[in-house]
Amino acid sequence: MSGRTLFMAGERWRCFLASSRSSLFRVLHNSCCRKKSTTPKKITPNVTFCDENAKEPENALDKLFSSEQQASILHVLNTASTKELEAFRLLRGRRSINIVKHRENFGPFQNLESLMNVPLFKYKSTVQVCNSILCPKTGGEKRKLPEKRFLRKFLKPDIERERLKAVNSIISIVFGTRRIAWAHLDRKLTVLDWQQSDRWSLVKGTSYSSSVYLEEISSIISKMPKADFYVLEKTGLSIQNSSLFPVLLHFHIMEAMLYALLNKTFAQEGQHQVLSMNRNAVGKHFELMIGDSRTSGKELVKQFLFDSVLKANPRVFFPSDKIVRYRQMFLSTELQRIEELYDSLLQAVAFYELAVFDSEP
Repeated sequence: MSGRTLFMAGERWRCFLASSRSSLFRVLHNSCCRKKSTTPKKITPNVTFCDENAKEPENALDKLFSSEQQASILHVLNTASTKELEAFRLLRGRRSINIVKHRENFGPFQNLESLMNVPLFKYKSTVQVCNSILCPKTGGEKRKLPEKRFLRKFLKPDIERERLKAVNSIISIVFGTRRIAWAHLDRKLTVLDWQQSDRWSLVKGTSYSSSVYLEEISSIISKMPKADFYVLEKTGLSIQNSSLFPVLLHFHIMEAMLYALLNKTFAQEGQHQVLSMNRNAVGKHFELMIGDSRTSGKELVKQFLFDSVLKANPRVFFPSDKIVRYRQMFLSTELQRIEELYDSLLQAVAFYELAVFDSEP
């Protein structure tokens, strides 16, 4: 084969390779373009919405709501009291107080943007608050839990609804390190018995004698009448605080003893008669909570006693033949702040109102 022939063959081969590369490039390019065109465009979050400190364009809030909606929101912000504002979950605490103070100092809100001049309000929180005012059931109120889950939040162990509906009387028991108190109430919230015993001192040093606990608790239980349920206060002490370990151990021993001694028919029937009720749940029911701490229920119990005498249909009824004794007992302990006595009565009322009456159709 001549040199010219070889040269021509080489040229044809280079042209073929160049053509192949060009075709391959076009195929790959078209494939990439098709892939790019069919892939959804990446959505970039609105940074200004996610960042509460970001500044929004002027009148941005007014564009989110119609004139009628703005008027409704401004009417609430300009006329509602602190308590009325707290009906909206997002306005509880300092926010409602700040709104009223700002109103008093600077006059009524002229537009929605002016709400962002109030402390604790940024763009995102202001939008959420406005929505909650317009739709309180979805934005401003906590969704109501199903009944079974609701009861589990404050009452242990789980009890059938039928048993709760059939309750005629309960004994509410609250104990501390120096005393134990109990209140016996029927389903009409009539106080059948209300006592406290402070003749014991079970917590001494680090010695926990089971025999002493048994003697003391058995003596107290012997004075208690029969009831459908015995409700014990469940405290929220943290085990992480080592200084409270002796007190926490005392509470656990007391609870275990009461469960064992009062559940007399559990072995035969397999049904619990002793329940534990969350202390803070009772505090929330009577609005006695400040943050995570529960305040004294003394004044509330005092009001119950007065209302039983002055009102025809009091929330709690004290029989006329016992009201004098109960008032004297209350007055004699008022200076000592015997919280167990007050709490035993409040726990009994909360049990009926939360677990019994709310479980009825």
